[in-house]
Amino acid sequence: MNKNTTTIGFAAALLAIGFCGAAAAKVDAAKAEALKTTLTPTGGERGANADGSIPAWNGGLKAAPAGFGGAGKRYVDPFPGDKPKFTIAKANLAQHKDKLTPGQLALFAKYGATYKMNVYETRRTFANPEYVYEATFKNATTGMLAGNGETLQSAITGVPFPIPGSGQEVMWNHKLRFQDLSKRRWNNQFAVTTAGSFNLVKIQEDAKFPYNAPKATLEGLNNVGIYFLQMTTAPARLAGTILLVHETMDQVKEARRAWQYNPGQKRLRRAPNVGYDNPGTASDGLRTNDQLDMFNGATDRYDWKLAGKKEMYVPANSYLIHSDKYKYKDIVKKGHLSQDLARYELRRVWVVESTLKRGTSHIYKRRTFYVEEDGWQIAAVDIYDNRDQLWRVQEAHTVMAYDKPYQMSIGETVYDLQSNRYLVMALNNEDTETVSREFDDSYFDPANVSKLARK
Repeated sequence: MNKNTTTIGFAAALLAIGFCGAAAAKVDAAKAEALKTTLTPTGGERGANADGSIPAWNGGLKAAPAGFGGAGKRYVDPFPGDKPKFTIAKANLAQHKDKLTPGQLALFAKYGATYKMNVYETRRTFANPEYVYEATFKNATTGMLAGNGETLQSAITGVPFPIPGSGQEVMWNHKLRFQDLSKRRWNNQFAVTTAGSFNLVKIQEDAKFPYNAPKATLEGLNNVGIYFLQMTTAPARLAGTILLVHETMDQVKEARRAWQYNPGQKRLRRAPNVGYDNPGTASDGLRTNDQLDMFNGATDRYDWKLAGKKEMYVPANSYLIHSDKYKYKDIVKKGHLSQDLARYELRRVWVVESTLKRGTSHIYKRRTFYVEEDGWQIAAVDIYDNRDQLWRVQEAHTVMAYDKPYQMSIGETVYDLQSNRYLVMALNNEDTETVSREFDDSYFDPANVSKLARK
């Protein structure tokens, strides 16, 4: 185990289960009962930490606070009176470094004059619908991985591995976490120069999550767990570009289905290269395809290790940075996001280490993922190049969509420590809020998308 990784509480017992292979994922009924007692319904530790700085989970935030305008309106801060408990800056960094990632420490080293972290009271707001909890409980004793971890078996609707025994299981939990049944959002993207200037790329995304439907069955999914349609609307030189993805559940049987539409060619074409380390849409080379949503797609190019749990400061309840009171220029600053608006909390995270397999290729030699215990959201990632040098750092700023309920990403960053540039994704402050939208599966059919492209 990495000497910088401290296992705590229940995590140590889980690790004792071992990592003897994907098929050993499911737990017996006695262990699964913990999801009703010592664990939350999705697998987090229900109790507080030793000093109470991480409180016990009490069901999360399911009631809309005062001032929320209803479905489709901006999510307002349920804790408007909260003030930072303290601020981490370069001067007091040594007092807090044990709860920071190597990537976060590198950001302090590079941008020490302006970089800081405002740490707030930890509020465990995570919640999901009851049917997701019920399905998760069933999955605990049935869910398995086959095909070297690329095929999910006997799990549906809920978290597939609420009591994980391997790094790949944790990654599947992130990929299939509940994110509404279907939705439309603006995933606006900003590639920020060393001088702090940026160009806005406006991207509208429609997504459907058939895996999460209340009465879903693996057999009825047609091997598709997620449908995803991305349409670039600005600037003019990129407007009309379309990406369509059908994310498969059994990637041994069939790899991800992907298509791209280029307005100049006026054809929707199969795009087998959409994945892994191919450049992400309009990202100016600052992210790979598999960095959207912090990580997506197949895990087959890496060896995965579940290194334990840590208490760490990560972005959480980021309602301030999501407020429509702020313009994009107020948030996207030289070097890094406006840290005056960012909120960090002490959270328990699973630490997952991935190392590139011999005989495969990727521009990233290894990555360390920090995954929140309550909602399985990847909160931060440290990324290393082929020289084992820290190269890039990711963070995900999230809020609870309390009327659904689910944890929603409202801002993702990729900091490039070597080029002194960074990328911001998923901001929508000057656009409409993410909304639920009903889509038939046929909406994501390539023939239909071809028609949409020509309108």
